[in-house]
Amino acid sequence: MWERWFALRERGTDIRTEVMAGLTTFITMAYILFVAPSVMGAAGMDKNAVLIATCVASGLVTIAMGVLVNYPICLAPGVGLIAFYAFTVVLGMGVSWQTALGAVFISGLVFILLTATHVRQMILEGIPQSLKAAITVGIGLFITIIGLKMSGLLAVILSLSPAALAETVAAGGHYVAGANDTLLGLGALDNPKHLLTLFGLFFTAILMARNVNGSILIGIIVTSILAHIVGVAQVPENFTPLMLPDFSNNAFLQLDIMGAVHMGLVTIILTFTFVELFDSMGTMIGTATKAGLVDPKTGKFPGMGRALFVDATGVSFGALLGAPTVTAFVESAAGVGAGGRTGLTAVVCGLCFLASLFLAPVMMLIPDAATSQALILVGALMLGGVKQIDFDDFTEVFPAFMTIVMMPFTYSIANGISAGLVAYPLLKLATGKAKDVHPIVYILAVLIVARYIFLSE
Repeated sequence: MWERWFALRERGTDIRTEVMAGLTTFITMAYILFVAPSVMGAAGMDKNAVLIATCVASGLVTIAMGVLVNYPICLAPGVGLIAFYAFTVVLGMGVSWQTALGAVFISGLVFILLTATHVRQMILEGIPQSLKAAITVGIGLFITIIGLKMSGLLAVILSLSPAALAETVAAGGHYVAGANDTLLGLGALDNPKHLLTLFGLFFTAILMARNVNGSILIGIIVTSILAHIVGVAQVPENFTPLMLPDFSNNAFLQLDIMGAVHMGLVTIILTFTFVELFDSMGTMIGTATKAGLVDPKTGKFPGMGRALFVDATGVSFGALLGAPTVTAFVESAAGVGAGGRTGLTAVVCGLCFLASLFLAPVMMLIPDAATSQALILVGALMLGGVKQIDFDDFTEVFPAFMTIVMMPFTYSIANGISAGLVAYPLLKLATGKAKDVHPIVYILAVLIVARYIFLSE
């Protein structure tokens, strides 16, 4: 049955590998179970209600991706969009969280429309191969940044303005940091948490170098156990591994769709749509490419239409439950790095999300030092895509370069893809190679420029 449904042998995998991959993806994504309630709680939502919505929405939509599409891609509320929802829309603009959820729901309907009319599929097929490869590499670096920040190895050591620094240095004085400027550096290596991350990083790297199956999951488990032994992590008082979920306080069907319509939240809806479009597309391209799901003859992704439809439906479905905005998660690459190649990986991960309704205390036992090293290693695995870029053609190199560097440096997959999609047609036009560009890329470039001109905060 498993072989018939998920084509395990055809994709060179087995049940054990897929289960390990699903567990690996879940563990690297599990931080959303703690981040979402914290961030959305700041916007006035009940934290328990957010946790329930996150578990249910993530679990059901991820299982749908696995069963209906057979992709090892897992979905959950996106961290960047949660932050935009809570701090920009609700707290910054004074919009109620119910109305903001209504805006998310409408943006999901827009996605469903774009998917049903094959616009999203056209965008996916129109992106040149060099940019698809660059997206994979950029996501790898983006994942690495997330892992380094989670671990503390990447630290904010000073708030710094380049102009102010240059002026101060020229005058021979000392610069006083400003509130809005940052300089990142290496975290203190005498910190036990950082040392634990380094141990997990090299321990897991050695396992991977020796081709040990399930290396990433083994590394997470060993690092977690060691964290509790050395005191970096502690078991809470009155710990119990099982806890019945409290459904008495939930956010199911509390969104205000008409409120979003009456307030005219066009900019907010379009912003949700824009960021979700490129974030999910980038994640799917990067993960599907790494999983070897690309047709070598056509360069297309079999089943991508269904994947995009599940992703689009997940946005509105999540809003109905109280979880904005459910999207393809970049950490899906962790499961692919652990050997996941089919939808069984997603099914296992989705079941883990549903089980988290009862096992939330257990998730608290896994420290950042254990999950962060896995993300860093997955970043290394995704660098291989750079070999697909034609470095003899600068019209291919520069857009790919912009795509790669803008993702980690601006902390946004959408910004990276946008930079590449604008640079690519511009260089082709300037060098007389306009016919090399798919028409949809020209349209996207214009829309991207318009978005940053008219919708930027």
